[in-house]
Order: sequence, then C-alpha cells, then structure tokens
Amino acid sequence: MTDTNQLRGHNFDGIEEFDNSLPNWWLWTFYLAIIFAVFYWFHYHAIGTGALPAEEFQQEMEAAEARLAASLEGKEVTDASLLALAAEPTVVQKGAQIFATNCVACHLANAGGSIGPNLTDDYWIHGGKPTDLYKTVTEGVPAKGMITWLPVLGPLRCQQVVAYLLTIKNTNVAGGKAPQGEPEK
Repeated sequence: MTDTNQLRGHNFDGIEEFDNSLPNWWLWTFYLAIIFAVFYWFHYHAIGTGALPAEEFQQEMEAAEARLAASLEGKEVTDASLLALAAEPTVVQKGAQIFATNCVACHLANAGGSIGPNLTDDYWIHGGKPTDLYKTVTEGVPAKGMITWLPVLGPLRCQQVVAYLLTIKNTNVAGGKAPQGEPEK
C-alpha cells in the first residue's frame, strides 16, 4: 500500500502540497468529455452532417414563415385579416424589419415621413383602411415615386409591412412631416 500523504517536495511561502491522485470518477468524466468533443467536432464542423444551432433556428424560422405563407395563400386580403395579422407580435416584428430595410429611405426610421408621407398620423393620401394600405404597398404610387412592392416582397411580406403600419398608425411621432391627405374616418 502506498502512502497517499507524500509531500511533493517543494515549499512556497511555508505551504507544502501533497501528491494526491485525482479521483477515478473525475478522470473518467474528463476522458469522456474529450471523446465527446472529438465526435461533436467531426459531426458539426469537420464533416458537417449536423446543423449548428443557429442554422437549425434559421431553418425552423423559414419553415414557420412557409407555413404562414401557405395559410395566407389563396385567401382574400381583407381588413379583418390584416387587423388579425397586426395582433400577432411575430408578424409585426417581421414587418418592422422589412420596413427598416426597404421603406426608411422615404418614410424615415420612425415613419415620420421625408420624401414619403408621415405614416404615424391619422391623415392618409390613398386611404387609411387596412386594405387601402395593402393596395398602396402592393401597387405602389408610381406617379409619386413609390414603387410597386408586390413583385419585390411578395404577398406575405407586404401583409407583414401593413401589419406593422397598422400598429404605428395614429402614434404621431415627434418631428413627423405635416399631415397630407384626408383624416381617416
């Protein structure tokens, strides 16, 4: 039997260390973690047979958007359907992202209006009903410089933008452009 209380033979500030072995359970856990790391690396990085968590999340989000698009496909766009989309936080968030990417050049980030009109007041040039907004987004206003967004965004993304616009309507941001058009009735 060996003496487990052997000193290591060095002294630091009057402190001496024992030369104890690590417990077997700790060593086995360490070795298994190394083996797991090797397989993990091969599976996700070297060979690439598994999707990383960020890729899986993106695939799930794309599948969810495809399911939403399929559920909306073939259905008539009505005021009620657009208002229902405006009540869905994920749809509104996606619409805000699309707005931030495509619409801020003319309407500003706060939708207060620059070249385009203020979208946060209750005055609307082409009508303020949800279907009027959808028509304006999808068909555009070429005479005033707004492109037709339907071919660029597709019907789902246009509906998401309108859902976002419905949530910021009548918020009257500070420093917004002067009212244009007629007040919504």
